[in-house]
Amino acid sequence: MGRNEARPLLHPRIMLTLGNVLLFLLFGLVVGAIARWIMPGHEPGGWTFSMFLGIAGSFLGGFVAHAIGISSVSRPAGLVVSILGAMVLLGVYHALRNWRHSHA
Repeated sequence: MGRNEARPLLHPRIMLTLGNVLLFLLFGLVVGAIARWIMPGHEPGGWTFSMFLGIAGSFLGGFVAHAIGISSVSRPAGLVVSILGAMVLLGVYHALRNWRHSHA
């Protein structure tokens, strides 16, 4: 590098990884927000709850889609299956919350 050239703050491989993590978190936020919008009910936690719900729903939906053969490593399940997984988790959360309140 010449004297006047700016040095990157992070190695390009680290930047790629950081970019992937940020996109993963953004995807989780969108999936969780859509699932919360579709399903009625009140959940605490705001956008962080939505993001973790979306990420967990993506894993659940991808696992189920892979298990029944509609996705593979080379062909991921996608947005719809991720939203369905998040909706299942949200339904489980609502059921547990209602059960806890009815037995308190």
